[in-house]
Amino acid sequence: MPQIDRKTASLLSFCQRAGDLVSGEESVNIALKRKKALLVIIAEDASENTKKKFIDKANFYNVNAVVYGVKEELSACIGKYNRTVLAVVDNRSFADRIFQLIKDPLS
Repeated sequence: MPQIDRKTASLLSFCQRAGDLVSGEESVNIALKRKKALLVIIAEDASENTKKKFIDKANFYNVNAVVYGVKEELSACIGKYNRTVLAVVDNRSFADRIFQLIKDPLS
């Protein structure tokens, strides 16, 4: 499994400190329903059911969703324990930059 690159890890950490990131299935669900989520990140080692559920929900709410990193790495980036799903909320520039780095790590 690919490691999370340093730029993306730094941005996720900064986003968490800025209060523009929610984590955990329930929090991400709420952010999607309230139309606050701008980007959903799902760990590669999440169950297939969880991946499908959040990709489908993100598509329904017209939000980008990516499967990236593993739980342990994503959790470490944001200083939390055992997080499978993250969502960038309220800050479009964070969401766009993180999405761009995940899709093209050399950018």
